[in-house]
Amino acid sequence: MAKLARKIAALLLVLSSFGLMATGTKISFVHYTLPNGLNVILHQDNSKPVVAVTILYHVGSKNESADRTGFAHFFEHLMFEGSENIPRGQYDKITQNAGGVNNANTSQDRTFYYELLPSNQLELGLWLESERLMHLKVDSVGVETQRKVVKEERSSRYDNQPYGSIIEETFKRAFRVHPYHWIPIGSVQYIDEAKLSEFMDFYRTYYVPDNATLSIAGDIDIETTKQLVSKYFAGIPKGKIPIVRPQVKEPPQQAEIRDVVYDNIQLPAVIQAYQMPAMGTPDYYALDMLTRLLSSGESSRLVKAVVDQQQKALFAGAFPFALEDAGLFIVFSIANMGISPEDVEAAINTEVEKVISGDVTDKDLQKLKNQVENEFVNQNASMAGIAENLANYHVYFGDANLINTEIERYNKVTREDLLRVAGKYLRKENRLVLYYLPKSEKK
Repeated sequence: MAKLARKIAALLLVLSSFGLMATGTKISFVHYTLPNGLNVILHQDNSKPVVAVTILYHVGSKNESADRTGFAHFFEHLMFEGSENIPRGQYDKITQNAGGVNNANTSQDRTFYYELLPSNQLELGLWLESERLMHLKVDSVGVETQRKVVKEERSSRYDNQPYGSIIEETFKRAFRVHPYHWIPIGSVQYIDEAKLSEFMDFYRTYYVPDNATLSIAGDIDIETTKQLVSKYFAGIPKGKIPIVRPQVKEPPQQAEIRDVVYDNIQLPAVIQAYQMPAMGTPDYYALDMLTRLLSSGESSRLVKAVVDQQQKALFAGAFPFALEDAGLFIVFSIANMGISPEDVEAAINTEVEKVISGDVTDKDLQKLKNQVENEFVNQNASMAGIAENLANYHVYFGDANLINTEIERYNKVTREDLLRVAGKYLRKENRLVLYYLPKSEKK
């Protein structure tokens, strides 16, 4: 039975990856809200016998207290412990035995859970998620189990992995006031210090229907699904504890910040992080396109100049770390053997300064728009992707239909916009520069 379930799950993933959306195809959906505040978004596509059942809780690491970081990520794990009606350790097995897969992830702004199932198991997926929302088992056994799991994850993925702490070290220097100062993995110390009652309070505060968006996409019937959603979720009461939404804004950076981190690495790394506005703001789209100009594809500026021609770096790239309240335009590179971080930084600065000085053509712009359109389509090429994007657009922007129209915001970006935001944001005064050096160089 287990082997059969794994085969079905593998087939399910393959089916979900096939294209469901041709360029220009509109994604239809139904959005409504239950009396208890739960937002529900349904997308029907009967072309494949697959359904994605997802739920997004609008809670991430930015909702935590500075002395209790890591709670949101901790609950990503704890939510798989079981419930009043699901025995401990059986959540994954139930999903797998139904031929499905499940997982979850946590960011600074949200926690997201999903099951990808054969469509005849829709009701099972709804029952599983309703159980976690209403009857999660928050007890000492589960908490102690997950304390160990989180410690191991922190150790293997962050503390003992070369370059593993880059995002953490970057964010704690780039954000001084906003709770983006810490990242979702949080502090082992605070997770260890927390009492069971604190975990229970966090669950009661944030894991409530009025802080959740249930998004379902796939081989469903809309009216039947509405009835099932009502059956499993309508009776869950609203939350009673006020939800904390950070109101603080990171003040503008006035001077360049520079620092050095010594790590268990062989080759130096150079990280530049420029302050940038929140995702969805007008300037965000132009900055996102600039990261593509610098590093998307083998012909991009950083790859071509710094990696291929000058051979100063093994890798050089840029990406927008897009967040709900603010973000970072990050340039990251690993130096080639025998090349100093200063040389790598100088080479990167040259490429950035070229953009600021106007070295962007209409042909460059059209290429960027083509790349964005291709990515836009690919993001919605699976049921899981559609369900997640519908939830994201609703929670972050209050408009799930951006799944169809956000591409227009990119298409409105002009060459002048690219040059303007480059000059406005890619300034030395607006950035953090972090050198990662081998521990052997520490004096």
